[in-house]
Amino acid sequence: MTRRTDWPEGAGHEDGGGPAASRAGAGPPHPPRSPEERARAICLRLLTGTPRTRRELADALRERDVPDEVSAAVLDRFEEVGLIDDAAFAAAWVESRHHGRGLARRALARELRTKGVAAASIDEAIGRLDAEREEDTARALVARRLRATRGLDRDRRLRRLVGMLARKGYPEGTALRVVREALAAEGEDPGEETELIGDGL
Repeated sequence: MTRRTDWPEGAGHEDGGGPAASRAGAGPPHPPRSPEERARAICLRLLTGTPRTRRELADALRERDVPDEVSAAVLDRFEEVGLIDDAAFAAAWVESRHHGRGLARRALARELRTKGVAAASIDEAIGRLDAEREEDTARALVARRLRATRGLDRDRRLRRLVGMLARKGYPEGTALRVVREALAAEGEDPGEETELIGDGL
């Protein structure tokens, strides 16, 4: 997520650090900071190197006893200057988690909901991951796991591989079809469709 450099006025380190603060005995101690200054410093520290959603930052501020009205004002300002962008966060999350972990749209949507991303932003981000790409990823996941299941009986292989895909959010129908195709390509009879719910998923 691209970050602009015009950070909110008064932004700084949560501990009040700066050139003056680093000089021991350079003057009288700083007066207590306002809740707004504390909130800005906390958010900037949390955003350093790690994008966050607005909800994640709001939760962090609440845990640190920042008043809700102060939190809302600071977070609004961060959104205005582009330091918080839930839509961009969702798009990057989908790309990273699908490419790196092979997660399907259903699992990705669930993760984004837990992070407080709005439904419209989730739908937009998930919409960039089409069904064809998702199925190609499922096939690649199965191909990497096939060798580890060799030596098991057919039903156990089927259940183990379909279960792996199900845990990553793939619908059972898609998972079953992809696994049966992979087993057939190995020359193993994938058998008839098997009831998998509650057994290995």
